Amino acid sequence: MSNAHWHVLGAGAMGCLMAARLHAAGGKVIVLLREAQANQSVQLVLEEGGARREITLPGSSAKDAGQISHLLVTTKAYDVEPAVRSIVHRLDGQSRVLLLVNGLGYAQPLLRDFPWLQLFYGTTTQGAYRTAPYHVYHAGSGQTRIGRPEHPAAPAWMSLWQQALPDCRWEADIAQALWLKLAINCAINPLTALHNCRNGDLATREELAREVAGLCEEIAELTRAQGYIELAADLHQRVRTVIKATAENHSSMLQDVRGGRSTEIDYITGHLLRVAAQCAVDMPRNQVLLKEVLALGH
Repeated sequence: MSNAHWHVLGAGAMGCLMAARLHAAGGKVIVLLREAQANQSVQLVLEEGGARREITLPGSSAKDAGQISHLLVTTKAYDVEPAVRSIVHRLDGQSRVLLLVNGLGYAQPLLRDFPWLQLFYGTTTQGAYRTAPYHVYHAGSGQTRIGRPEHPAAPAWMSLWQQALPDCRWEADIAQALWLKLAINCAINPLTALHNCRNGDLATREELAREVAGLCEEIAELTRAQGYIELAADLHQRVRTVIKATAENHSSMLQDVRGGRSTEIDYITGHLLRVAAQCAVDMPRNQVLLKEVLALGH
């Protein structure tokens, strides 16, 4: 399975970055395109470390009949269910579907409607943003964790991912890793969207650093309530580390606000607050932040 064809659904910043890295590692990558663009090749441009690479990848339409063995989904959280539904006729019980998506709560409709799908989950702190369609700037390296609940052993195809990305590994407890990514997103993304700033400004601007600390205090309390004691203990430090590593990055939520698109706030802070309500944990700072981001009109 290490030489499997990977179809990429969602050619935004992260989808293009992963497609380029998988291709560079020797993987066979196909970009799924809208019907009008079917069978066209994709000219992908990746800028990282001062270098510029141009990569040509084949394209395929979601409506094609060809079977998909390995599918990487990097859409917005609110697009996961309709995007996978649009291509479900190309999937079967042997297809591996890797969801590399911000937030939580997006997989439940798939688990309900397509229980036969083999769903895998990924989380990454790699930073990237688009400067044009299929033109991506890699703003910061980070960790990537991939896993599947109740599957402690890595599948054969993981070897390609480990070649493609630094610090990429199979995570036996993917639920904990996904919660950590949610917590980090909640502390960073909404603030950058609200204040129209890069991630690094959350460390260098004193008033924003205080906001981060206050959010982390609330999120840590809920993290403890979820049973992730060690994560809660050093959550603020983990957030500061990500801010430093992706200082030049424009968060995906900020990019959405600038582009006039819907944000994923309901799957990030919104999901956090729904869990908090179930656990009877009060999170006033996060509640205010949710309202302020929603008030931006996206």
